[in-house]
Amino acid sequence: MAGTAMFRPSEVAVATQLLDAHLAGDEDYRFIGAFNAEVDGELVGYACWGPTPGTEGTNDLYWIVVERTQQGSGVGSQLLDHVERTIRAEGGRLIVVETSSRADYTGTRAFYERRGYTRAANLPGYYAPGDDLVIYLKDLTDG
Repeated sequence: MAGTAMFRPSEVAVATQLLDAHLAGDEDYRFIGAFNAEVDGELVGYACWGPTPGTEGTNDLYWIVVERTQQGSGVGSQLLDHVERTIRAEGGRLIVVETSSRADYTGTRAFYERRGYTRAANLPGYYAPGDDLVIYLKDLTDG
């Protein structure tokens, strides 16, 4: 995550906690990695998602992270395809994505919009003054 230069240290700490929980057997947090076969299997991206507690078939997509040098190469799309296929196969129906309104997240928001995600909400100043929470949804039962 640090290689993307987009995440605050506190966000990296949360992602690390989620990975630790997953490795300890917590099935609420699922991970898939993307590796570069040309560079000794170097991790170049990953996705983390899980079922949303108290819902029927809703999943939160917590992170899609792709190393800066691999962005635009299709790694993020491959990760998202895998997540969507897995959620569908498990009977999931809705994916919720939370992201930032910061200018450096313009590409991230465009990525989700190109992939059929709908902007559902905007919470002003959520992360910090001037840094809104932008929520996207994708209905996996539609089409």
